[in-house]
Amino acid sequence: MKTFKNVLLVVLFFVTATVLGQTKITGTVVDEMGEPLPGANVVVKGTTNGSATDFDGKFILNASSESGVVVVSFVGYTNKEVSFSGTSDLGTIALEPSNVLGEVIITGVIDVAKDRETPVAVSTIKAEEIQEKLGSKEFPEILNTTPSVYATKQGGGFGDSRINIRGFDQRNTAVMINGMPVNDMENGWVYWSNWAGLSDVTSAMQVQRGLGSSKLAISSVGGTINVLTSSADKKEGGRVYASVGNDNYLKTTVSYNTGLLENGMSVSALFGRTNGDGYVDGTEFEGYSYYLAFGYRPNDNHNLQLTITGAPQRHNQRGFAPSIATYIQYGSNGEPNRRYNSDWGYRNGKEDTFSGNFYHKPVASLNWDWNINDNSKLSTVLYASLGRGGSVGSLGRINGARSYSDDLKNENGLIRFDDIVAWNSGQSVPDFGDDREGYTGGEGGPASIQGQFINGNNSNTPHRNLIPGYDRNWRYSAENGITQRSSMNSHNWFGVISNFNTELNENLTLDFGVDLRTYKGIHYRRLVDLMGADAYIDNDDINNLGNVVTETYEPSISNILNVFSNVDDEVKVDYYNDGKVNWMGGFTQLEYKNDDISAFIQAAVSRQGFKRIDYFNYLDSDPEQESDWQNLWGGNVKGGLNWNINEEHNIFGNAGFYSKQPLFDAVFPNFNDNNVNEGLTNEKILGLEIGYGFRHENYSVNLNLYRTSWKDRFLRASATFNRGQADEVRGTANLEGVEQVHQGVELDATAKFGNLTVSLMGSIANYEYGADVTATYFDEANNPVLVNGQEQTQTLYLDGKKVGDAPQTTFRLGFDYKITEGLRFDISSFYVGNLYGGGIDPESFGASSTDSPSDILEAKNRQTIQLPGYALIDTGLSYKYSFKNNSSIGLRLNVSNLTDELYISESDTNIEANAGDNTYRGINTNNRVYFGLGRTWNIGVNYTF
Repeated sequence: MKTFKNVLLVVLFFVTATVLGQTKITGTVVDEMGEPLPGANVVVKGTTNGSATDFDGKFILNASSESGVVVVSFVGYTNKEVSFSGTSDLGTIALEPSNVLGEVIITGVIDVAKDRETPVAVSTIKAEEIQEKLGSKEFPEILNTTPSVYATKQGGGFGDSRINIRGFDQRNTAVMINGMPVNDMENGWVYWSNWAGLSDVTSAMQVQRGLGSSKLAISSVGGTINVLTSSADKKEGGRVYASVGNDNYLKTTVSYNTGLLENGMSVSALFGRTNGDGYVDGTEFEGYSYYLAFGYRPNDNHNLQLTITGAPQRHNQRGFAPSIATYIQYGSNGEPNRRYNSDWGYRNGKEDTFSGNFYHKPVASLNWDWNINDNSKLSTVLYASLGRGGSVGSLGRINGARSYSDDLKNENGLIRFDDIVAWNSGQSVPDFGDDREGYTGGEGGPASIQGQFINGNNSNTPHRNLIPGYDRNWRYSAENGITQRSSMNSHNWFGVISNFNTELNENLTLDFGVDLRTYKGIHYRRLVDLMGADAYIDNDDINNLGNVVTETYEPSISNILNVFSNVDDEVKVDYYNDGKVNWMGGFTQLEYKNDDISAFIQAAVSRQGFKRIDYFNYLDSDPEQESDWQNLWGGNVKGGLNWNINEEHNIFGNAGFYSKQPLFDAVFPNFNDNNVNEGLTNEKILGLEIGYGFRHENYSVNLNLYRTSWKDRFLRASATFNRGQADEVRGTANLEGVEQVHQGVELDATAKFGNLTVSLMGSIANYEYGADVTATYFDEANNPVLVNGQEQTQTLYLDGKKVGDAPQTTFRLGFDYKITEGLRFDISSFYVGNLYGGGIDPESFGASSTDSPSDILEAKNRQTIQLPGYALIDTGLSYKYSFKNNSSIGLRLNVSNLTDELYISESDTNIEANAGDNTYRGINTNNRVYFGLGRTWNIGVNYTF
């Protein structure tokens, strides 16, 4: 590494010291957003004398003639010729895109951070890099090239990836598409399988780390991801793309746009399909994507863009993280089988699963930009989303064994679906234990099921005392059969964000606006397959006890295409409740800019309302069936300043404080009732950040330092008391007052040496919990858990423990080399270190009120487990040939994890290794983990016209 640094310094010295020619030409090349285009070529027409723009879009070119023309070009943009005479500053040169669906992006209410102007830590990835280097990876994985970002495939299923920024998960990272928020309004999560088609229509993706510059009334903690998609564009053309890869991966897309018509209208459209077997066993998938953009510009003052996009999909999952011991059990030569999945098997020779997902979440948005006058404009986005779908799982058991039990698996660890069907239908399966018996009456059940094989639920009904003659042995018991079910999480979501911008003078700009959203989440279960049984008995609906259910619903794409279908018509089991969330807020910002300094200060206030309706646990006549609205106020204030010391150096700083409302589950923490959390309080976030930037002709450096304090977090924990005894009881506790402190340093740098571009990224951080918390445990009936007559409380000794789930050290070194015109090669190495287990549970960090002093001391001394570090090498080769008619054809090969590195990407548990424990690379093999994917590849061909 030291030798490399020395060579780098020598090369930089000669590059910056060499001057050719007499006439100095300078300028800045930007894209359609006014953002710099690094790596754009600037050549004196008729010669080979040229230069490339630096990271800030600036160039210096020495020409041998006193006058002439320079040709400015960039992949995906139309060439532009600019005349010069003598030593000249050509100013800002804006290029127009030429690639399909990439010419015009919707800007409106989007807060796009500008380099050397917006005082936040930011990274921007443009369409070319996304379309070329993403390959068969998940969409958020492209952000692993930026500091303090960790994106993994989690279980490895299609679209099951997740992302952390500065150690905060995506519940606390705002994801915006054309200014429209997409985080779930109940739990804050982002399900990337619902956005599988975004990579094909993204013009740029920008991640603002930390508090960022977003003017939303409800902001995020970790950062903001702005996805900017193409709108209806100005030029006519089309694109056809096809890609194949490992494990029968196949992706095809086709797109076309009309160009701007004489009546001021334009249309862009894209349709795609992706399918494959999945790298992880038992994770076959099929997904579609569509994108429609309708543009209308009646005059220079109004611009309307209507966008409709969606990605109906169905994919099998690895929804449960197996233990390391299990991976090893089904591996070979003592090495784990990283493809192993405990949730699937074969049924009648075809793949089947107890873990899957199917969903369709079309989103329609209308962006309206109104230039009121020369100084003022109004930007508004109206949006609506109707989501339909859910997850696939199991209910019930066979002789005490659940679907994931080893008793129901074969020698390869696959679920024995055919044998489950046989046992459910009364056939003999000797190693499953006792044969099943049909219902014989006299146990409080309806006469219609006499002699039939009846399946039931996992847990005892809370309404059992209301059922005459109730006998739990055939409704909830060791012999209640196994049913395949879907947990449905549909929603109706509407919102509007509007921002008024006015220039008070040449230096001051004022913004203010509103952020309004309303959301209804619809949660219930329905049956997928009775799996050989005659019916399912449901006693969980207090309004319909003893309901005999035979209706089933296939979890297929065809069953979720119609998002306007009425869910009231479906037969529901197990639970049925609605969660309603209303957000309303206002924000304002004052921004100052001159040639050297830019600064902003902004403030927002919001009110979030929460309501829960439970149709199963309350009588229809009970007014408690629908809770009152729980309205919580919050707000934030933040500001920042950037100083461009000169053309090369700039420094910035920002600070902010948030009072952030908790999520829905913190307001109504108990799954079976509408009781409100009495200890509810807002989360408090304090963020501080400073940064430095250096820009030169062929290289750039960004350095950031940050600290984020997050207090009064809400978490839930579960624990089992008197385990293995007759009075065993499982309880849950609401953990309030959890504190986290995240701080670190980030670096990213780029250097160009002729045809070679070198990029470096690094982040070193320290994420720790800041306080111990104590909570009381409650059982399923919401009564305090009693052991020997004493209420059970536990203290989680978290103070100083490492926060898991994201690495606290990352580095990336990348090389991109232009071999010849149109042919490029790239290779990069991504290192992950100081990665800790993500589970926060009483068994790892807790001690109860009845534990001995030695047990309490042991709990205090336990540490978060540290996973082995790893490094991944990705590489790719691109070729593009342009025809004389402005069409082109391109080829791209991507290989991820070139060396087939075997690594653990995350752990759900924190079980320390003690003397005598079985270990793998120093980790207790009882830990439940996800292994990352091995070597994968894909080859794509792209034709544009």
